[in-house]
Parts: sequence; structure tokens; C-alpha cells
Amino acid sequence: MGVPAGVGLLGAYAYGTAKYRRNAATTYDYGALPAPGGAGFDRLLGGLSGTPVAPGNRVRVLRNGSRTFPAMLAAIASATATVDLSSYIYWPGEVATAFTDALADRARAGIEVNVVLDGWGSAKVDRATITTMEDAGVHVSFFRTPKWHTVHKLNNRMHRRLLIVDGRIAYAGGVGIADVWAGDAEDPEHWRETHLELEGPAVIDLVGGFHENWTEATKTVLGVGHYPKTESFDDGIGVQVMRSSPKAGGTVALHLFNAAIAASRERLWLTTAFLAPGPALAGLLADAAQRGVDVRLLTNGPNIDKEVVRQVGQHCYGPLLEAGVRIFEYQPTMLHSKVLIADGWADVGSSNLDHRSLGLDDEINVAVTDPDVVGELAGQFFDDLDESKEFDLSRWNRRSLLKRATESATDLLRQSL
Repeated sequence: MGVPAGVGLLGAYAYGTAKYRRNAATTYDYGALPAPGGAGFDRLLGGLSGTPVAPGNRVRVLRNGSRTFPAMLAAIASATATVDLSSYIYWPGEVATAFTDALADRARAGIEVNVVLDGWGSAKVDRATITTMEDAGVHVSFFRTPKWHTVHKLNNRMHRRLLIVDGRIAYAGGVGIADVWAGDAEDPEHWRETHLELEGPAVIDLVGGFHENWTEATKTVLGVGHYPKTESFDDGIGVQVMRSSPKAGGTVALHLFNAAIAASRERLWLTTAFLAPGPALAGLLADAAQRGVDVRLLTNGPNIDKEVVRQVGQHCYGPLLEAGVRIFEYQPTMLHSKVLIADGWADVGSSNLDHRSLGLDDEINVAVTDPDVVGELAGQFFDDLDESKEFDLSRWNRRSLLKRATESATDLLRQSL
């Protein structure tokens, strides 16, 4: 089986590379777009994604694992009917042990607990962890475990990170179940992250995101108990949940980013773990800066966990800097947040500004226009800028020949990054 699998893998990669180079250069004419933050822009995204804004929600921004994990574990402990957890990463350690124990405890109490983990991202999980959960009654499944006869799907992963309890409270963003997300980004061993806690009607849209991957992995349809009637909060805000999966053309995540960039009038502040835009997307960023939008990109500095992605990203810095885009590299630790602020609109989710998120993986993003939430995210953006170094054009032009050669070589891997 080894030779056919190897040939198949090379063929799939070659096809993926050709497809990426075609799609990455594809431009879209969005016409006269309404400004982000208004009802017209929300309706546009609703048309692109198939999900309209759900009113009447409560949203809490959770900065780093020191706030996110206690909230998630408390929600699991409060479950009375269902717990649904999906994660790209579930790595052995203290955090995974805490979640394993919490999930097992609820299952032993008679709660329906479902867990779906990505077969590639969570390959490190140990058998004892799975056994502990399954012995307690947790239903555990893996999404697209690598197999020779499914090599054509090997590069398409479930990058979503969702927890939904009783269909009433949910968590979404960039956090994974691993010790690197613990703490408060105080050192290189503890990552910087942004996550959201949601209550209200939008939770059902997040259940849909979980259901999509759960059904493929298990061939099982969730019961109606996962979709309870959810009341709106009188003091709640509008929330738009957008699910994205790879297809022949651009994904929902790609159109979301394109539309926000193309529509921005005043500010476009983007935080991303991996900054490696294709030529069409880079062109939109440059165009925004040239028409007077305050475009600032915040990405990883020396503590990135995948240096090859940083090299690919730096390869495209020059044209962006020449157009007036400002680029900052975060210094203290690995920056894993994925936040986009365009005028009065903000998006938090699992999507990075790279081809993997915008063309290959299943992602989920949550958008809001509430001034308080957008303002809090903007404040955190500037806090992170204080911990960053700006990468200017003169520095880019001074790169050594070896650095330029390394960037060019790693650019060959761009379609998988």
C-alpha cells in the first residue's frame, strides 16, 4: 500500500498546488460595498454565508487561557442535558486532563457528551485519555483520520474549536485543549489567545457548526435536544456566525475577509497567527491602505511555532509596506489570536490570514457590531501592539541574500500553510 499511497499523496499535493495558485490569484468584483458595522454589510455577509444576524445575544470576550479555561470547565460542570466539544488540538497535559475529567464526570451523571477531534491536529492524544472518556460514556470520534484511501482529503482539516453546553451557552475562537493555552501569555510557553463566550439565539448556529463535523465523523445525526428553543436577551446584541468549508471556489472565510477589507473606510486592524495572504488578498490590503484606510496587521514574531509560515509571510511584506500597510510582529510569546476589526465591525474565530484557513480547512467565525465588544477588542489590539515591533520597509529591503532565498524556497509550500 505504501507506493500507491505515496504516489497518490504526491499527485494530490501537485493538484492542490496548481489549484491554490489559480484560486489565490482570483480576484472578485464586490462592487459598491456597504461599510462594515452597518445593517447593509451584515445582510451582505448573510447572503455570502447563508447565516443572518441573530439578535438578542450576550457576548463575553475571554483573553487567554487563564480566563477561557475556567469559564469552559464551569460551563461543562453546569450541563444538565448535552455537552458538544470539537477541537483541532487535544494534546496531553494538565489542561487535557482537566477537560477529560470534566467531560467524563458529566457523562457518568447521565449527560450526553459528544467529542469530535481532528484526526491530524489531535494525533498526539494518548489512548488512555480516550479510554477514560469512553469508559465514562463520552462519545468520542476523530475527524478524517489519515488513511491511504482518503488521501484526497488529508489536507482538509477541521480547524474549528467549539464547546456548546445544553444548546444555551457556547465558546468559540482560537483556543485549543493544550497546556500552551494555559496562563496569561506571561512567557513563551503560554500563548496569547482570544476566545468568545456566547449565550442566546446565535448558539444554535454554533451547534450547526459542531453538527456538520460530528455527522461526517460518526454518520450520526444529533437529536433535537441539542437544539433547544433559545430566548433572546432584552439587553442582548446581534451576532453572526459564519461556517466555512473548502469547495471549488472561494470559501465563506475567504469572502468574509475579502468583503471586510474591500468595504473598510477608516480602519482595518487584523490580528492573525499566520500571515501569508495570496496575491489577490494582498492586493486588497494594499488597495485599502492606498485609499486612506488605517491598515495594521499584527502577527507573530520570533516565538511562532511554525517558522516556515513566518518566512512565507515575510516574503510578501514588501508590496504591503510600499502601499502603506503597517505590519507588527508580536514579541513575548506565540500569538494565536484571530481577530479582524473593520470600521465598526469585528470578527473573532478560527481563521488565519493564510491559504490553509481560507481555502483548505473547516473554520468558524463570529462577527459582532456592538460598540462595547468592538471597543474591547480594539483595546486589546493596542495592548498587543505595545508588546510588538513594527517591521518597516527599510528592514525588509535590508534582508540578506540567504534570507531572500529561504523565503522563496518556503513559498513553494504556501498552498499547505
